[in-house]
Amino acid sequence: MQTDLFEQIKATKDEMSKSHKLIASYILEHGEKAAYLTATKLGANVGVSESTVVRFAIELGFSGYPDFQSELQKSLRSKLTALQRIDVADNLIGKGNIVHSVIAADMNNMKLSLSSLDEKSFDRAVDAICGAENIYIIGKRSANMLAEFMHHYFRYIFNKVHLIGSNNTSELFEEIFKISEKDVLIAISYPRYSKRTKTAAEFAKQRGAKVIALTDSDRSPITAFADIKLFARSDMASFVDSLVAPLSIINALIVAVGRKNRDSLEKNFGDLEKIWDAYDVYEAPN
Repeated sequence: MQTDLFEQIKATKDEMSKSHKLIASYILEHGEKAAYLTATKLGANVGVSESTVVRFAIELGFSGYPDFQSELQKSLRSKLTALQRIDVADNLIGKGNIVHSVIAADMNNMKLSLSSLDEKSFDRAVDAICGAENIYIIGKRSANMLAEFMHHYFRYIFNKVHLIGSNNTSELFEEIFKISEKDVLIAISYPRYSKRTKTAAEFAKQRGAKVIALTDSDRSPITAFADIKLFARSDMASFVDSLVAPLSIINALIVAVGRKNRDSLEKNFGDLEKIWDAYDVYEAPN
């Protein structure tokens, strides 16, 4: 798991020059604003030059200010409250067209997720899921809808798929205490990261199960217990999370495991179509 940039700044602040200490203090006190300022504006707010801000980023190990700013924004997302998210989003979108801004951001998340996807890790995840005796899926808070979507379709393919639904710690353990080295846990977590999901991933790892993490980056707490990591971008859109990219990765997983289990999938859907017709589940086509 990567070191949080705010913690890195805090830990090295005392060793910095006077001007760099000013920048560090401003970032630590006003992170939700600083992360979205240009180097020029950040310098103006602090009372130093743009070049000093750039040198500050380089001395922290970044190639330049854009690289530093991107990392700062990622670190910030797990710290923002819902109210702070609203303020940040208002500053980013401004008075522009909301639907265009949000959809454009989702498209960018998709593009970045696709370009950085590790296909070998994806293939390993497919093999692990197909080879598991039991499949456990957990996603809390906003990630719950992703877990439910995956569970819905995996039920058509596999016989033993378990959606971990409890938000109570003791009940959570009751749902997964039988997990073993023959099983797989798919943990889905996005900022603000759920402690329950981390707890489940840690427990599954201790029991020898294979843990697949679907999250945004190595900074996510569940990656410390993951055998396989799948990353998909999920930048916030106001107080809501943008989950388009992780949902697309889940779609791909469903299609991939379905293809590897084609015979059983066709049989299951054949049986289901008869049931749906018999009990009038869907509207008949015109």
